Amino acid sequence: MKFLRVLSVIALVAFMATGVYAETQNVKVSGDLAVRGFFRDGYQANGSFASQNEQSSAYWSSVATGGGAAGVPAADAADTRIGVDRSNSQWFMSTTELQIDADLTDNVSTCIRLVNQRDWNVARSDRYNRTAQLGTIGSGGFGHSTAYQTDDNEFAVDLELAYLTLKNFIYSPLTVSIGRQNLWFGKGFIVGANQRVRNAGNFGLTNGPSPLSAPEYTALNAFDSVKAVLDFDPWTLTAVYSKIWGNSIQADDGLDLWGANVGYKFDAYKGEAEGYWFLKRDNQVKAWNWANPNANNSVSTLGLRGSFDPIDIITLYGEFAGQFGSYAGNQLQSNNRSRLAGALDVGGELRYFTDKWAWKPKLGVEFIWYSGNDPEDTAINGSGQYTGWDPMFRGKTDSLIREFIGRYYFSSSYPYQGGRYYNSADASFTNQYQVIFSGSLQPMDSLKLTGNVNLFWNQYQYITNFTRTHGYVGTEFDCGATWDYTEDVSFNLAMGYFMPGDVYTHAGTHPYENPGDSTATDIVASVKVSF
Repeated sequence: MKFLRVLSVIALVAFMATGVYAETQNVKVSGDLAVRGFFRDGYQANGSFASQNEQSSAYWSSVATGGGAAGVPAADAADTRIGVDRSNSQWFMSTTELQIDADLTDNVSTCIRLVNQRDWNVARSDRYNRTAQLGTIGSGGFGHSTAYQTDDNEFAVDLELAYLTLKNFIYSPLTVSIGRQNLWFGKGFIVGANQRVRNAGNFGLTNGPSPLSAPEYTALNAFDSVKAVLDFDPWTLTAVYSKIWGNSIQADDGLDLWGANVGYKFDAYKGEAEGYWFLKRDNQVKAWNWANPNANNSVSTLGLRGSFDPIDIITLYGEFAGQFGSYAGNQLQSNNRSRLAGALDVGGELRYFTDKWAWKPKLGVEFIWYSGNDPEDTAINGSGQYTGWDPMFRGKTDSLIREFIGRYYFSSSYPYQGGRYYNSADASFTNQYQVIFSGSLQPMDSLKLTGNVNLFWNQYQYITNFTRTHGYVGTEFDCGATWDYTEDVSFNLAMGYFMPGDVYTHAGTHPYENPGDSTATDIVASVKVSF
């Protein structure tokens, strides 16, 4: 009898295990490992550009020595990393990603992706490491220890993706995805990457950076969202909601994204077109606006995008978007303001020589415009309609250096200004014209060379030292090489050189500023393996 009971239990467990296993039809494990080596010159506070935390550190250093005003870096300021007190620096960074995809049934699947990203064994000031960011209280100024210490969380694992997909949900053409997932629409001009609240001081709140000295290389870009897609080929209708940030569950002072996108693919000329509406419902200012707690900074973006090949060797594309809503640029702004802004991205690619020459050359040109607002219209005292462009959650990047000025890095001529929504006068995502000349060569099947020349102007001239500067922002040269060593391993070298224009060289200097007219250099060598 005892033997019979044992057999019965084994049979029952085997039956249940078989049933559970049958619910998972397929499991795929994949991932990648990338190691990057950086060399930069002109990025620290005593060079052309500095990161936000470097300029903040510089400011408090100047205050401690009796000099400097808010947002003005001290001349001898050092990097927040130990021993870095010069304009050039070198370090290594690793990004490790592990992804598990599981098909549960024919119409149900899940995806989980884990990420560790870190600089190699870098010591930082406690004021800016992740522990301090998460609220560890020390004995130093502003509740944080001022001593240097290693980053104990450099080996922490972050959850980048965690979502489920339901195909043919309720209605056969409908697919619904729920959870933390990537969102990318069109070329990523409006929505593509969720880095909005990382490494930024929002309305005066201190939000220290992650343990990366080059945050633009972060692998964390996903959105906590719900996405529904109706596929009526050639029509595609997409609706999305995302919770970007929330102060507290009871308070209506968070940041949300709502959107709808309608796309169509034409039968001829490889044509495609889409129209969209995205609402960034931004009530964060309610949490800390002292003068107007009912203000908000919500932005509605309406746009059209399309591309086609008039002939086989040419591709033309274009995108135009307009914005309206309300604007709150500073925690002291007492008056409600409306906004009306625009952006344009048009360009083309020529492949005439691709099939004629062995190195398969391609040429491209692109023009980008972001509307600006008159700098004399200050965030505190300004009135009337605001016309500066809001970057939304743009994932598209066009340059290695200039792209991130005002986002992660700030110039000595136009330093970081805490408490402002756009905390840099020379920010790259507003008040700018940009022309890009690009090209690529393929000397062999496993090697590709790329390069581009970026020219930048501002729409409204910046104001510094109470005078208007000239309108040319600068020139950037970017080039890169990618070598596919095997199908799984690739090597890459990227180099960027930004030469400041008149808005920096004629900006004048402050006793605690540097001229800011030196060339900024960014060289990144990397190796990546995917499995």
